[in-house]
Amino acid sequence: MQKGAIRVQTENIFPIIKKFLYSDHEIFIRELISNAVDATQKLKTLSSIGEAKGDLGDLSIRISLDAAKKTITISDMGIGMTAEEVDKYLNQVALSGAEEFVNKYKGQNENNIIGKFGLGFYSAFMVSEKVEVISKSYRPDAQAVRWECDGSPSFSLEDTDREGRGTDIVLHINEDSREFLEPYRIKSILEKFCKFLPVPIYFQDVAEEKKEGEEAKPVNNTSPIWVRKPAELTKEDYEKFYKELYPFGEPPLFWIHLNVDYPFNLTGILYFPKIKQSYEIQKDKIQLYSNQVFVTDEVKDIVPEFLMLLHGVIDSPDIPLNVSRSYLQGDPNVKKINNHITKKVADKLEEIFNRERPEFEQKWESLGLFVKYGMMTDDKFLEKANRFHIMEDADGSRFYTLEEYRSETEAHQKNKEGKLVILYTTNPVQQDAYIQQAKARGYKVVKLETLVDAGFINQMEMKWEQVHFTRVDSEIVDNLIDKQDATGSVLGQEEEEKLKSLFSLEVPSLHISVEIKGLSPDSPPVVATRPEFMRRMKDMSAMSGPMGSFYANMPDEVTLTVNGNHPLYQQLLKEEDRVKQEKVVHNLADLALLSQGLLKGNNLTSFINRSIELIGGENKTHIIV
Repeated sequence: MQKGAIRVQTENIFPIIKKFLYSDHEIFIRELISNAVDATQKLKTLSSIGEAKGDLGDLSIRISLDAAKKTITISDMGIGMTAEEVDKYLNQVALSGAEEFVNKYKGQNENNIIGKFGLGFYSAFMVSEKVEVISKSYRPDAQAVRWECDGSPSFSLEDTDREGRGTDIVLHINEDSREFLEPYRIKSILEKFCKFLPVPIYFQDVAEEKKEGEEAKPVNNTSPIWVRKPAELTKEDYEKFYKELYPFGEPPLFWIHLNVDYPFNLTGILYFPKIKQSYEIQKDKIQLYSNQVFVTDEVKDIVPEFLMLLHGVIDSPDIPLNVSRSYLQGDPNVKKINNHITKKVADKLEEIFNRERPEFEQKWESLGLFVKYGMMTDDKFLEKANRFHIMEDADGSRFYTLEEYRSETEAHQKNKEGKLVILYTTNPVQQDAYIQQAKARGYKVVKLETLVDAGFINQMEMKWEQVHFTRVDSEIVDNLIDKQDATGSVLGQEEEEKLKSLFSLEVPSLHISVEIKGLSPDSPPVVATRPEFMRRMKDMSAMSGPMGSFYANMPDEVTLTVNGNHPLYQQLLKEEDRVKQEKVVHNLADLALLSQGLLKGNNLTSFINRSIELIGGENKTHIIV
């Protein structure tokens, strides 16, 4: 029997590994099974070049839990190790056997080798009071060996018996880690980290009796669709895999199959989920794998921020990870992969828009969130998205690209500065009266009603040349395009002053100004509008941020534009009952405020009671709202 000390720089290496190497102790299963996969892949590589003779036989990996003995055993039928290799790879911390193998057999599908740090094995000591390794090399007439270590720098290494090639790692679980002796705990970890490993993995709880005729099933899918060729796959394959990833999710809108081998290796499937409301957006739904080993769902450095809304998987052995595989490290490949994903998504969206525009428009309610978010945050995406970003008409009858909207409206929807004015509504039902007035003038109004639209409008005014957005209720229809001059009022100056004084109302939380304009007799008698800038700030105050809070607490600024040419005022000004005049005017003002959603609480109750009085119910009991 050989005895010795593990060759490390400090005797405190094991406490450091236990405490700091991995943030989650459950990682030990991922690391040890990854090593078992490496051992199996190495054997396949050697067999393919004739260095490993004979039939390889069963290459599965088996995890056995024996709670009574407080052990977990991970067994593979891979390449195995000789006594010299055990001494070399287990007794010299951070000398990675996978790294050495890759260098020796470079060009022989080295990307299938997962472990390149040499520390993964030592994660076993995070949960074990003692670790045994029994291994037999694939080499002819190899002698099986047994290595044992209790978490100190001391080890033992001796000859032993093992039937076939491969390695058993026996973990004697310590008291602090008894949770890992529960079958459900092991199964959940296997589901999380090993679901798509390329070698069949079987789990057995020795305390559970196997029913007669019951056939064990692997816990993993060894051939997930992202490693297969797109030409081999059907629509049903992609949807079935999405269901496997997200069992409770609705079927996706569509997907993008990534398959790159130069200048970096990248495979994966990105799905566009169905989103009906902005508040349903969920990030961190993309899973990152390295050679089919789950790494993390924190992919913000690899995937552009706006595409964090997508679902799916990304797999790349070229993504640089730190020693625990939990965090990305700075590397040019990360930026390249990020740019490539952005381009692939933009190309796919443009392709669907060009080939299947009706279907694209049908899915815009969900797609628009991705596209707008991308246009705001990524200028390269913006360049491409300008060709397939669309705006829906207020009545839902059609969609326009920016250029289509421009070509149909630039003759009569340009302001004094020569900018195209895009008229929009944030609530087609509430703002219907304003929309109808604009349409009567031949204007086109589009819907911009999602949570991202307030920010989108501000960003696009900076990024799109000669474009200005105006909400349809921000001005009277005559002034929406900022070029018309209202005709004169038929009222005399004295009559205008009297009317203006009648409309001088005080409403809590509102700052009201009144103007008399000579509009068309067919226009409403009074229109309430809110300045575009202040209203935008109010809309954005719904989002977080100190600037939003600042504007949220400011009183609403409202302009009441009184149509001096409306016939109603000719009659009203002749009314001798001043109180009745004031009530009628107050009601007209309230109706205008109601159209802006600014009549609430006591003011709304007063409006209802006043209306009853005006239609002859002065002696009736006031209703309570």
